[in-house]
Amino acid sequence: MRHRHLSTVALALGVAVFLDVLRVWLPSVITLFGRAAETPAELLGAFALGWFLLALAAPTLVRRLGARPVGLAAAGVLAAARLALTAAPGGSAQLWLACAGLLAGLTWLAATAARVERPVPGLALGLAGTAAGHALLGTEDLVWRGGALGWTLSVALVVAFLAASVPASRPDARPEQPSGAGRRAWLLCGPALLLANQIALAPAVWAASSGVGPSGFPGLSRVPGGGAPWGAAAVALFLVAALYRPPARLARPARVLWPVALLTGAVLFAAGRLVPAYLLTAAGLGGCLARTDTAGPGDDVPDGRAATRRGRAAVVGMAVFAAATVAYYAAYDLGYPNGWVPVATAVLVGLVALAGPSWSPSELPGRARRWSVAALVLATALVPVFHRTSPSASRPGVAPAAVRVAAYNIRMGFGLDGRLDLDAAARALRGADVVLLSEVDRGWWLNGGHDTLALLAARLRMPYVFAPAADPVWGDAVLSRFPARSGRTRPLAAHGAPTGAQALGVTLDLGGRDLAVVATHLQPPPGRDPVEQAREAVAFARGYAAGRPLVLGGDLNTEPDDPAFAEFTGAGLVDALAAARPLPTSPADHPRTQIDHVFVSPGLVATEARAPRTEASDHLPVRVTLTLP
Repeated sequence: MRHRHLSTVALALGVAVFLDVLRVWLPSVITLFGRAAETPAELLGAFALGWFLLALAAPTLVRRLGARPVGLAAAGVLAAARLALTAAPGGSAQLWLACAGLLAGLTWLAATAARVERPVPGLALGLAGTAAGHALLGTEDLVWRGGALGWTLSVALVVAFLAASVPASRPDARPEQPSGAGRRAWLLCGPALLLANQIALAPAVWAASSGVGPSGFPGLSRVPGGGAPWGAAAVALFLVAALYRPPARLARPARVLWPVALLTGAVLFAAGRLVPAYLLTAAGLGGCLARTDTAGPGDDVPDGRAATRRGRAAVVGMAVFAAATVAYYAAYDLGYPNGWVPVATAVLVGLVALAGPSWSPSELPGRARRWSVAALVLATALVPVFHRTSPSASRPGVAPAAVRVAAYNIRMGFGLDGRLDLDAAARALRGADVVLLSEVDRGWWLNGGHDTLALLAARLRMPYVFAPAADPVWGDAVLSRFPARSGRTRPLAAHGAPTGAQALGVTLDLGGRDLAVVATHLQPPPGRDPVEQAREAVAFARGYAAGRPLVLGGDLNTEPDDPAFAEFTGAGLVDALAAARPLPTSPADHPRTQIDHVFVSPGLVATEARAPRTEASDHLPVRVTLTLP
């Protein structure tokens, strides 16, 4: 029995290490191999899926060489890759280290599946523990954190994983179920990783949900841990559903209730209703996993064949994870609806759960289950204690004579080297009074599931207003040292562009005077200038400003000689960067195109226009000082 408990611990720790590697591998594929949409989406998808297809050979390797030696070797490579990624300088070294870690992690899963018949307790504790840890770190991964604390925690995690893996890899001579048991649970490992990290157990999504109102307009958010209570509820629902057998009188209705809850949560996520989405998904996912952690028809097969089937199921499940992840995010390049992806994944999980015969109690002792649930829920609930509240903007007693404005496409916080470097982004923006951000990520699993906006705002000590564009957790934002009195957002028509766009208007109180600020990121249709969206953004901005001084800026994806640019100047707005032209801003290492702009209403005098050199994104920021009339 002690061996089985160690297997659960080793699996939980291994899930945490593997997720750390995935959180580097996924954005590395986009930023380094894909070079931010320069690589065709089809080639990028083939590269990503190829690693998972290569891993289909892992069960055969395990059968021929044995689960113990293959599992230990793969665990060692996974652990080494995890630590090396923290020290890696970025670039191609990071990409190939992450690929090596991914392949090692998939091989480790196949070897673990060959030995472990009942993986749900380990999977559940690993997913919930990772979510709680990610929340305590403010959604910033240990992989990206240097310094004594980051390295100490990283080494401790890897050492604990390796220490638990050695005794856990010994064979268990007392199977209590048919030897094929657990195959369904291992098949759901990949879909569960996706649904947990994209919806149910995603701390960045919890945080983003606390700042998005029911009408879709985001409110001013000042509390980095604002979603912690709902997040703790999600962790509790997930663990209780996964680790506890329902009472006998509820077992029959729960068989249908959990798949229905999971599917409803996925549908609500696609509709942008984040809080009920992750609560229902968490409960449904935990319950569905619990129903697969037992033997079913056809599971009484020879031991060697059963081990191979479990290993193959684990790798196939991870291939489903990869295909669903690529399909969801490729929509923003190829332009098809993607809400069906989490829904289809939830349907798959629900069908596999319904095929299970019945529940069986978790192999964890009752005391261990109670302490595990209590500790992880408490850790998540205490997130605000470990994160200082961002300062509220203070209303100046006298209106300032000038306002320093910056506009920056931050590429979700990833620099040209492919590393998440929000310190570098903050340095490029430090000293600005008002910041207009494009490509703001508040929980995209493709980018590692970070709340980039909250992390950057905390570094700048500025409150913010966020507006969704492509989906509820990706869009534009305004940060300001001045209080925001009101705001409004308007979706912009796609006009054939694959990625959504919006215009966010915020009214700032400068101490007796108002300043209207509009942040937008125009998305041109393939091969075209975003003229129509520019026209819509101008109409919105002029109507929103209503005669007040106006600042409009962002990544407008148009150059000074293009028709879309003329929509702004033709409407009477002034190019605030004109005195510094030409002022190329993209790409950041060899800027050639002038596509990031700031426009102002007549009467605002622009000085000190510049584009500071930095590689914290694939764009350069633009900065300008505006003197008020």
